Formats: sequence, structure tokens, C-alpha cells
Amino acid sequence: MKPVFTLFIYLLSIAALHAQQGAADAMRLVSSTRGVIIEQRVMRHYNPVYEHKSNTLMADSGDFWRDDIGREFFEAYGNVVITQPSGTVIYGDRLHYEAATQHAVLTNNVRVVDNKSVLTTNYLTYSFRDQRGTYTGGGRIVSGTDTITSRNAYYFERTKDSYFREKVIVRSPDVVIYTDTMRYNSITRDNFFFGPTNIKGRAGENLYTERGVYNTGTGIAKFNLNNLYTEGSKFLKGDSLYYDRSIGDGEAFRNVVFVDTLEKFYANGGYGKYRGGEESITMADKPLVKMVVDNDTTSKAPADSVKTIEPEAEKLSRRERKQRERDLEEQQQQEELAQQELQLSIDSLSKDNVLLDTVHVASTPKSKVDTVYMTADTIFSRTIPRVEYVALDLGLSRDGGQLLVDEDVDYGDDDDLIGGEESGELEEFTDPSTISELDSVSVAGLATAAIDTIQKKLPSRTDRKPPDIAKKTDSLTIANTLKADSTLRDQVVIPAGNEAGTRIDEAMETVMRPDLLSAPDSLKAISDTARTRIVKAYRNVRMFKSDLQAVADSVYYGMQDSMFRFMGKPMIWSDGSQISADTIFMQMINRKLDNALLKDNAFMVNAVLDSIKFNQLKGRKITVFFDQNYIERLFVDGNAENLVFNVDEPTRIIRDMFHDRGARIKIIFKDKKVNIYNTFKPNQQVYPLKLVNQENEILPGFIWRPQDRPLSVDDMMNRKRDNTVPDTKEEVDKEAQEGGKEIRPPDPVIFEE
Repeated sequence: MKPVFTLFIYLLSIAALHAQQGAADAMRLVSSTRGVIIEQRVMRHYNPVYEHKSNTLMADSGDFWRDDIGREFFEAYGNVVITQPSGTVIYGDRLHYEAATQHAVLTNNVRVVDNKSVLTTNYLTYSFRDQRGTYTGGGRIVSGTDTITSRNAYYFERTKDSYFREKVIVRSPDVVIYTDTMRYNSITRDNFFFGPTNIKGRAGENLYTERGVYNTGTGIAKFNLNNLYTEGSKFLKGDSLYYDRSIGDGEAFRNVVFVDTLEKFYANGGYGKYRGGEESITMADKPLVKMVVDNDTTSKAPADSVKTIEPEAEKLSRRERKQRERDLEEQQQQEELAQQELQLSIDSLSKDNVLLDTVHVASTPKSKVDTVYMTADTIFSRTIPRVEYVALDLGLSRDGGQLLVDEDVDYGDDDDLIGGEESGELEEFTDPSTISELDSVSVAGLATAAIDTIQKKLPSRTDRKPPDIAKKTDSLTIANTLKADSTLRDQVVIPAGNEAGTRIDEAMETVMRPDLLSAPDSLKAISDTARTRIVKAYRNVRMFKSDLQAVADSVYYGMQDSMFRFMGKPMIWSDGSQISADTIFMQMINRKLDNALLKDNAFMVNAVLDSIKFNQLKGRKITVFFDQNYIERLFVDGNAENLVFNVDEPTRIIRDMFHDRGARIKIIFKDKKVNIYNTFKPNQQVYPLKLVNQENEILPGFIWRPQDRPLSVDDMMNRKRDNTVPDTKEEVDKEAQEGGKEIRPPDPVIFEE
């Protein structure tokens, strides 16, 4: 009997324990105005207030019942208000609540209000156990000044995170964001993107990415997949992209591309920094600049060919003339291909045998356009108002301008003079204005942009507040708002994948189109607000064009007057010729080479045949004018000297050396041959080859450095000029004396393409 009694007491204690637990989990009616029983299982209350798991539920009316297994349900109607311990309040017109799972379904004019955001929708499922809400029929979240609408969303009350899917639109005072997949944190205001995304600024700028984060509070973006920043005609692309909207600055890392379609400017490299305030770009880590130029040297036929063709063409029919033109064009193309297959060789002297052979500045082009490539340690470019650009006035004139007069020099070798004096009265020469030093550019250290997921601590739980029954939902406003959101989502165009690559390709095509080469020049007469681009290259500058290559310590280029300024031991090569000076100015007009000025210690050199002899032309300055990318005339001023080795054409053997000195040497070409050669106050000497020695075969200041010449774009990008090798004969002599070596001029290196 005793064991049975003990078992009975034990079972009663278990039942009591379960009853206590059930009471704790059960919904508790706090108050109501009145209640009725429906069908002996449903308790209907008016203005009920229920409490469950520290959550308070109230409505205009509600039905409470239990099913056959004891699960509790609450169905509420009209002005539903649910208050959580954290302070979050949920509003709606209707509620279905399951107590066992703490799962609620709210419909019509639903709002979730916490201390950071307001969620609005017409259908919301909410788990009070996980504090997670979901809508799938469209809705919005307003957090401060940010408004986010989407088709689907998942809201996490504890972390203040929300996940959005399908036609997501974020509107803030500064930007509008379009994407399909996004996470948003209402505390930090970080927007995390996981697919194609456009962030459009109010000023027209756009940020594109397929993975990254943007903070709508600070305006800072960190992207790391298919990233692109666009502003007007400017595009900036990189594997990683950092952007600060507050100051308008952006940084791109690895595989960086910058394009300005308006100015026909293209640059790429390992690092790029864009400053929106001054519209500048700084490129580093093997930067490369591309500029398209007109290289049509075939548009102007030689005079002799015109004379022989035109009279015959007048007698031909229209069809025969077109056929003749096609045959002539085909013949020219075949000749060009034949020339391109041959290696570059040094042309012989003119028929008068008195001139350095530097007439060919351009080899036969393959097309009507060519590309100029330039690299350096750092390249800086920006746009400035055209009215602020100060173009250089070099005082160049195709008639030679004012003569630079030096004191007479007694060379002591008046024998064997040839040539004549140039008529004309001496005028005082005014030295052209010099260019100011380039501004220094500080380049930010290279770094890898990474997107860190910010883990914030949960906000402290606030004391439970009594429900604000007086706070009612404006159902008409919510309905209209959600309808407007739905219309907006239906009309919006969500970006597709690979938009960055597509837009960069389109921009590059625009930049490289030959028919748009003259577009920037058309802006000159628009207004004072028109802008122009300047380019500065610093340290180890190298330039490559199919018919021209250059190196220098720094280069400045202005697009308004298309003027290049090469500074710091500049050197230019074209065909077999080498050009050097303290400063070299080179200008293009209508995207064709027009003029050049070699200022101070100007020197032009080319090798004679395959020997170690060099034709040389030097002076204080050399002025060159071009026609169809070929030298049309040049002037050598200030202790002008021309040293030429005459070659016997049949035997291709050097016969003698001609040395010409004077105040000015003037040379005019016709059909790429010497037409006029004059020397003012000449002192000319012819040396038989047996009298040519190391003392007289090299002019003072002679430099020959074909090893510094870029051979291709790839060679230009991967090899710098060797500044440890001496340049001039004097430097070679000094090095030889210090090392106890034989004093001799540098060994020549014949350049061959």
C-alpha cells in the first residue's frame, strides 16, 4: 500500500510541475471591456489586452481559443498593437498569433517601429522567438533619411539588419540605389550588395558594383567586384574601388582604367586616385596613357606625281578615272606593305652632300590614325577651364623669326670653304618664355581595399512601455504609399551583370574612333565654361608612337594647344635619328605634328650606314616645322654646326666629312629632299677621310644612346632609361681618366627596328 501511495504522490507532483510550466507559457488576459463565449470554445473579447512571453498584444477585438492538443491561438481585428520588451511596436489591421511557436501573421497596414527604423507592408510574418519579420508582397523600411523598398525582405530586430530581394530601391538625400540583393543595417546605415548595383548621385554621378558596401550616412563606398565610377564623360574602373562622396574622391586598385570620352583621354595602371573637386586623376604602378592622333601622311601626294597624273585623268571618263584611282590606291598600299617588311635603314645624304639626313620624321603609316603611348612613375591629369589655360608663346615662325647672334668665332681653318651667305639684315633675337616648373604631386600609398563586415553589439533592452492605444495607423496613407512603391518598383530598371566592362568598352570605342578626333577642338568657341585637360608625367617618362619614341625625366602636355614639354635630359628618336636638348617643345595642330623647338644644347644625330660615324646637327636651339608628319623646314640658331659624312652612292663608302658652322643654318625640304640649304656667316670645311680623327668627328655635347630608345609598348612599360651610363664625350673621358682607361668616344650602337 505504501509504494502505491508514494507513486501517486510522485505523479501528482509531475502534473503540478507541468501545470506550472503551462501557466507560464499560456497567454494571459490582462484586461478587456467585455467578453462572450462563441460555440463553447472561442472566447471573444472587446478591447482586449493579452500578455505572452513579456509581449503585450491588444486590438479592438480578438478571439482566443485552444485546439484539441492544447495549443493557444489569438485572432485580433482592428488597430492591432503588439509591444515587445525591447520597445519595438508592431501595428496592423489584423493578427493571427500562435502562442506555442510565438509566430504571428499581420495583414493590412502593417508597421514595425523600433528606435531606428519603421517597416511598412501589407503582409508580415513575424517570429517573436527570433525577433525576425518577413514580407514577400512588397514593402518598405524607413531608417532616418533612408527609405528602402523591395518585393521581399527579412527584418532582424535584434541586430537591426534587414535583407532585401527583388527590385530593391534605396532613396537617401544624396543617392538613389538600385539593386536586386542587399543587406542593410539601420544602426550603421551600411548597405551591403551581392549583385549588380547602381548608386546614382543627385549630381549625375554613378557608382556600379557587383559586391561591396556603401554607407548612406558617410557616403563612403568600398567595392571589390566589377566596379565602375562614372561622372559625365569620365569613367574610373578597378578591381577594388574606394569612394568618399563627402569630398568627391575615389581610389581604384589593380587593373585600373580611367577614360574621358570628351577629351579623348585614356589611362590605366595598378593604382588610380580621382579627385572630383578638381576633376583630376593620379595614376601610379606602371601607368599607361593613350592618346589617338591623326597620322595620315598619304593625303598629300608628292608634287611630281600630281603633275603626271592629272593631265591624263582629264581625258578619261568618270568610270575610268575611278578605276585609275583604285589601281593607284592599291599600288600605294602594296608599296607601303613592302616598306613595312623592310628594316629601317639610314638614308643617304642629299645630292648636294651638305646636309645631315634627318628629314624622315615618320615612317610609312599603316592607317590614318596612330596612338601615342606614355608611361612614367607617376602620371597626373586634370581638367581646367579653357580660359585659365596659358598657352606657350614660343615665338616660332616658318621664316625663321629673329636671328640669334653670337660673337664671331675664329676657327682658324679658312681653307676649302664652300657654301654662301644668307642675305638679310641682323635682328636682335628675343628668347622664348620658359615654362614654369611642374607642381609636385603627392601620391597616396598603395593599399588593398577590403570590405569588412561590421559586427555591432546589440542595443541594451529598454524597460517595457505600456502600449500607446491612442497611436493609430493612417491606413489611407500607408495604402497609397505602398501602391506608389509598387509602381516605382515596376518601372525601375535594375542593372544587369558586367555593366562595368560594357560601359568601359563603349567609352574606349568612343575615345579611339577616328571620326571623333576633332571633337575637343569644337569646344574652343562654346563658352568660357568649357574645360580642357592637362597631363603631367613625373620621373622616368617614356613615350612610344609607331614613328616616334621619347624619354625624359618629366613631361607636361596641354590638350588645348596640343603642346608637349619634355624636360630633364629629354631625348626623341624618329627613324634613324636621335634628337636631344635641355628642353624639347613639340606641338600638334589638328592632331598632326606641326612644330618642335629644341631649346638649349639642341642636338640631332644619326648613324652613317653601319659604321661608327655620325651625322650631327647642333646649336643653341633648333626649330622644326612639319608637313604631313614630315619635316618641311628647320632652323639651327646659336653657334649652329652641321657635321656630315659624305657617302659615295655606288660603293656605299664614306668619302669625306663636311663641317659647316655659322650663326644660322636654314634647311627647306621638298618631297622629303633638300630643296634649300643656307648658312648665315658660314665657316665651312671639307675633311678627307684620312684627316678625320677622334677630335674632329664628334661635335661638343655629342650624345648617342639608342639603348634608351623604347622598342615597343611592352618594352616601354618594362624597361627604364639607364641613367648610370655617361651621356657625353666629356663624361666618358672623365670616367675613363678616373678608371685609368683609354680616352675615346662612346661605342656606337646602331638601332634597328
